Amino acid sequence: MTINLHNIRSLAFAAALSWLAVSLTAGRAADPGDNHDQGGNEIKHVLLLSVDGLHAPDLANYVKAHPDSAFAQLTKHGVTYTQASCSKPSDSFPGLLALVTGGTPAVTGVYYDDSYDRTLLPPLVDADGNSLGGSTPGTEVAYDETIDRDLTRLDAGGGINPARLPRSRATGQPVYPHSFLRVNTIFEAAKAGGLSTAWCDKHPAYDLVNGPSGKGVDDLFTPEINSYTPESATTAHVVNTSSVLGTEHNDEIKVVAILHEIAGFDHTGSGERVGTPAIFGMNFQAVSVGQKLVGNVLPDGAAPSDPNMVNGGYRIDPSSGTPVPSPLLTQALNYVDGSLRRMFSALEAAKLSKSTLIILTAKHGQSPIDPTRVRSGFTGFNLKSAIKNLVNPVAPIAQLTQDDVALIWLQDQRNTHSATKALQMGQANAFIESIYSGTNLQLAFPNPATDSRVPDIIVQPELGVIYSNSTAKDAEHGGFSVDDTNVALVVSSPQLNAKTVKGAVQTTQIAPTILAVLGLDPQALRAVQLQHTQVLPGIETASDQD
Repeated sequence: MTINLHNIRSLAFAAALSWLAVSLTAGRAADPGDNHDQGGNEIKHVLLLSVDGLHAPDLANYVKAHPDSAFAQLTKHGVTYTQASCSKPSDSFPGLLALVTGGTPAVTGVYYDDSYDRTLLPPLVDADGNSLGGSTPGTEVAYDETIDRDLTRLDAGGGINPARLPRSRATGQPVYPHSFLRVNTIFEAAKAGGLSTAWCDKHPAYDLVNGPSGKGVDDLFTPEINSYTPESATTAHVVNTSSVLGTEHNDEIKVVAILHEIAGFDHTGSGERVGTPAIFGMNFQAVSVGQKLVGNVLPDGAAPSDPNMVNGGYRIDPSSGTPVPSPLLTQALNYVDGSLRRMFSALEAAKLSKSTLIILTAKHGQSPIDPTRVRSGFTGFNLKSAIKNLVNPVAPIAQLTQDDVALIWLQDQRNTHSATKALQMGQANAFIESIYSGTNLQLAFPNPATDSRVPDIIVQPELGVIYSNSTAKDAEHGGFSVDDTNVALVVSSPQLNAKTVKGAVQTTQIAPTILAVLGLDPQALRAVQLQHTQVLPGIETASDQD
């Protein structure tokens, strides 16, 4: 049996997909009330799961230590890609867009959740409610929790506050995240093919996945991760991400939404059955928080009784000398594993196991894995101003976005050479590994002089360096290092053979693969056209080898 390629218009692309003889014959959307397999092996649904922060080694080590786990079950009936790389920069926004557009920031135009656009106008108010406005182009573009009406509430106080959005120079109107994206998404392509869609994520700003049409996702659910925990909302005011357990509780809201969707309802689980979406999924935040949190508290603000549960990240195993997850990170991994098992059970109960392809990956990794490499406020390095102090005297900065990377937009782009030279002169003190500007920047991205979104300079620090004075985290993401980019990736179905692909792949290849298995044309994605993104290799079933 082979995948149905009848609606793939490009014969050349269809030939390139010939390896995808997976007995995953595409199926169209079923009647809303019909939520069961119809006796065949058609793939009608793709469940896409991003365990943010999950490295390829994290998955391998967990499966080895827990051979009966849900993670292990995925690999026993799936293709595991050990050299998968996420977007660069490895921020959540470009990381997710890689999965759902098939493109890099070079074509999506989205470099970070906190970036800059030289053509847009500033928001009317900033995150603190101070007046901004004005008619001078060039503004920070923040699409994170700061654009909520009230970020302390789970529902964000009613969603996005348009006054906190950048504005179009032509119309003066707010630019919502979905309008900022330059290419379409798998959700829009699925909708155009008559299929239903759903997605759950951590901020209302993930309106982004709706795509330029603004209508890609039928059922978008975005409980605010930076809201107060219910246990502390009227007392200690503990932000979910200050507590691994609080983060798990927030993830749990999304897990329950997925279970409702598997059962054929919308994310609320109420009302009439609408049928399980063709493309649906969520992000898990608990592992990412467990990797970097220092000073973990319980959801009510109390300190953990076990001192081993105070700091997350990794520890050096004295017997092997290699990094292993801390008890706090292990708790987060165990939570995700248990959630996966519940999803598997729900698919079985709904008789959807054979018709659902599960793709588990991560928007980004986290750096460093080796705790001995950390250089941040946590280890006494005050590096928040290191880049600014080098560049500003010779080339005033318009926007500086920093984590374990630094993205620099200059007020006057003619000063790029001077800024680059200043960074080179201060390379040692700022622990700089690589400086991307000029020609080497344009090997991966458009020319900043002609593209309003591209940073003028990107700085990659040495492994373990975080440009922050914060003492509350011992890891971060956003950079180009292997720890940031080598993410877990498994494509799983009961019909698939267990297989490991050790060749290099990109998470951008997930998007065209999803469309292909659903019988849609990957070329419907603009990013796939522009960057010639290929489907993932190596997927075979037992029947293919007979």
